[in-house]
Amino acid sequence: MNQEKIMKRRMITAIILWIVTLITLLVFIALYIDETHRVQETYKKQYKTELSHASKEIELYLKNSGDVDLRYRRITSYVTCANSYSFLIEDMGNDQVIINEVTTCMIKYPEQMTAKLEDLKTALDDISSDLDKGYDEAQAIVDSVDKKGY
Repeated sequence: MNQEKIMKRRMITAIILWIVTLITLLVFIALYIDETHRVQETYKKQYKTELSHASKEIELYLKNSGDVDLRYRRITSYVTCANSYSFLIEDMGNDQVIINEVTTCMIKYPEQMTAKLEDLKTALDDISSDLDKGYDEAQAIVDSVDKKGY
């Protein structure tokens, strides 16, 4: 009889420990999901900030304010930063490829891209405003670049 009581206590203790462990695990999973969501929101915010900076820099470039070579390098830098953030954002999909192609064109074909900066500014502004047509506009710019020439 005494042996049964000891076994019952052990089973009850094991069940209580299992329930506490399960609750703790669920809390940690919820905290992880919440933190992941916050980090993703931070990446998205920074992505849009970089696109906004690039757009403002294009505006200054088009006004010919100051050293245009420096401004072009700054535009390229901002677009490259946005490209880096796009790789950290989980749900970018094909949009990530488009931003990567824009970055590549900015680096490899600066002579061609300087003529397309006004269109790129429009595309970046539309992307920053969460308009899907911005990615279509950016893709059109990439497609218009002669990748065999300089």
